[in-house]
Amino acid sequence: MVDFSLTDKVALITGASRGIGEAIAKALAGQGAKCILVSRKPEGLDKVAGEINQAGGQAETMACHAGYLDQIQALFDNVKEKHGKLDILVNNAATNPHFGELISAEESHWDKIMDVNLKGPFFMIQRAVPLMEAAGGGAILNVSSINGIKPAFMQGIYSISKAALISMTKAYAKELAPKKIRVNALLPGMTETKFSEAILGNKEIHDFVIQQIPMGRHAQPDEMAGAALYLVSDAASFTTGAYIICDGGMIA
Repeated sequence: MVDFSLTDKVALITGASRGIGEAIAKALAGQGAKCILVSRKPEGLDKVAGEINQAGGQAETMACHAGYLDQIQALFDNVKEKHGKLDILVNNAATNPHFGELISAEESHWDKIMDVNLKGPFFMIQRAVPLMEAAGGGAILNVSSINGIKPAFMQGIYSISKAALISMTKAYAKELAPKKIRVNALLPGMTETKFSEAILGNKEIHDFVIQQIPMGRHAQPDEMAGAALYLVSDAASFTTGAYIICDGGMIA
C-alpha cells in the first residue's frame, strides 16, 4: 500500500499563516502530523492552528522571521526542547518587495528577497538536520516556483532566488541522503494568494498570464497540498533532489 500517513510525525511549516503554507499545514495535519506553524507575525497563525485543532488535528504556533539567523536558531532550540526531534520541514516563507525591472532594483530589495527566500531555507535546513537525525531521518520540502525555471516579467530578483532554491534543493539532497533525509521542491505556478495580489488584481496582467496556462485558469492554494504531501510522506521514500511542477501546464 502507498503510505501517506504522517501519524506521530513532527512537521514545521514556515509561512503557514495563509495561502500555500496554510494549505500544506492542513493537509499534513489531516494525515496525522503534529504541525508547528511558523510565521513572522504570530497573529495570523492562531486562526490556522485553531481550525486544525478544531478539525481534530494537532497544531501549535511559533514566531520566526525567516531572514534572521538568531530567530531561526531560537526557533529550532524551541522545537528541540518541546519535541526532541523533527520529521518534516517545509520551507514556504517567501517575499518579493520589488515588482519591476532588474535595473531599477535597490540593494534593499535584493537583500530582503535573498534573506527570506534563500538564506532562511539554507539555515533552516542546517538546523533541522540534527533533529531529523534524532528521528532516524526526515523529509524537507522547499517551496520554489516555476519562476525558478522561467523567470517572470518584472519579478527578476524573486525568480533568481527561486532558481537558487532549486539548486540548493539538489545540493542538500545529495549531501543528506546518507543521513536518510530527503530534500525535494515544489514549484507552484500562478496561485491565488495574498502574495500574488499584484498580478491577480491587475486584469491586463492576469489575462496575459492566464492565456499562457493551457488549463485556462490559476490555481487555488489547496491544489498544491497533494504534491507537498506526497513529497514529505513515505510514498516518496525513493524520491530526493527532485521537484514537482504544479502550474496547469504553463511551462510544459
